[in-house]
Amino acid sequence: MRLTGGPVDLTAIDPRATPGFCGDKADALADIAAMGPRLAEFQEKLYAQAVAGGARRRVLLVVQGMDTSGKGGTVKHVIGQFNPSGCHIHAFKAPTEEELGHPFLWRIRNQVPGPGLIGVFDRSHYEDVLIARVRNLVPRQVWSRRYTAINRFEQGLATDEVSVVKIFLHISPEEQKERLLARLDNPDKHWKFNPADIDERSVWPDYRAAYQVALEKCDTDAAPWYVVPADRKWYRNWAISRLLLEHLIELDPRYPAGTFDVEAERKRLLDT
Repeated sequence: MRLTGGPVDLTAIDPRATPGFCGDKADALADIAAMGPRLAEFQEKLYAQAVAGGARRRVLLVVQGMDTSGKGGTVKHVIGQFNPSGCHIHAFKAPTEEELGHPFLWRIRNQVPGPGLIGVFDRSHYEDVLIARVRNLVPRQVWSRRYTAINRFEQGLATDEVSVVKIFLHISPEEQKERLLARLDNPDKHWKFNPADIDERSVWPDYRAAYQVALEKCDTDAAPWYVVPADRKWYRNWAISRLLLEHLIELDPRYPAGTFDVEAERKRLLDT
């Protein structure tokens, strides 16, 4: 799933593929359940390091993808395995008037997770080189300079001990159509349907081209991109859970040592 550098051709990546996994849905669900306690333990250690040990390390998961690709599902099924008090989740919508009055990264910086937290961006600064490009919201000379600004920003995050993991949920237009139809067919899901999603389908090739450029230009060692096939929801959840677990294992957070005399405090407690 990790990009290897060079040109990106999303048409060559099967949205129903299951790279790195040989089992079926039942196997994936069992593996996700097994990963849950490990993810929770690593999160607690990461949080404890910051709260009691003064460490600055944190994780930021950036989730991008076309409508219905599973950004909200990732938050529900993957991030739901963590303690909410140790998470910072933000869904970026169309910028407000205040946000439009600042450089495009201003609102992003305001949502960077604090030390010890696991942050999740449902959409992100990449909207400013995706929809802004496809829908001509700003001139070409403006959005074309943003790739460099994004790389500088993400390098700064890495320097500040933010582990950035960027996920592109790769869904097929056929699967998206089925998911949109399912929303239309179920009155309880009408609140999730946006007529504008159909308008965006009409420029699917433009979005694919915009994503390919963003993946190529902004895939760095400081902030790598991972392309996750998203037609199978169970695989999407397994893959992202696995990626987070691998990154947390690499960080290897530890519970900080106490700064007090354990036996003395035990005696004080027993004597009260």
